[in-house]
Amino acid sequence: MTDAPRRKRVPRAEREQQILAAAEEVFAERGFQNTSMDEVSLRVGVSKPMLYEYFTSKEGLLLACVARIRADLHSTTLGAMAAAEAGGPRAVLEAGLEAYFDFADRHGRAWAVLLNESVIVAGPAEEAIEAIRGQQTRLLEDVLGRWLADASPTRVAVLAHGLVGASERVARWRLRDGSGIGPRETAVLLADAFWPGFAEVETSAKP
Repeated sequence: MTDAPRRKRVPRAEREQQILAAAEEVFAERGFQNTSMDEVSLRVGVSKPMLYEYFTSKEGLLLACVARIRADLHSTTLGAMAAAEAGGPRAVLEAGLEAYFDFADRHGRAWAVLLNESVIVAGPAEEAIEAIRGQQTRLLEDVLGRWLADASPTRVAVLAHGLVGASERVARWRLRDGSGIGPRETAVLLADAFWPGFAEVETSAKP
């Protein structure tokens, strides 16, 4: 009589990613307040004690989801903008916006939940979500600062914050009732809205 085959042990890093993917789905479906650790454990197929071993609490699980989303968004946007540099500032702007909207599509309702502060408890989770906005703003400030080299830091900051805020609102609209508009078309339309202001700053800064 042969022994039953042993269940393959999943490496911790891989298991964490499985849990985070499942948790993101549940948060998207039910919101943070209505999500339970029982639901997440059932979705991913691990025990609830294991969830607490990995993430300590439901808020800890949310923070880990936010951290993963933040890293993904940063690397995706940065890579897209770097790849478009040969095409000039307008191409870089469009590439960054397209990457942002494509990212929002991939994360779907979970992204909408995270952007809706009314469902997130105040404290570390709220601060972590705000840090995503800060990350994207700093990325744009760096890009715009190199492009608009003679513009004041204050002007660059206002432009970057304005673009991040507009992108977020458009992303939420697309997820809710955007009539099927794709990431590329959305990026071009939003770039059209901001481009005259950027071009004016660049022109006025020249002697």
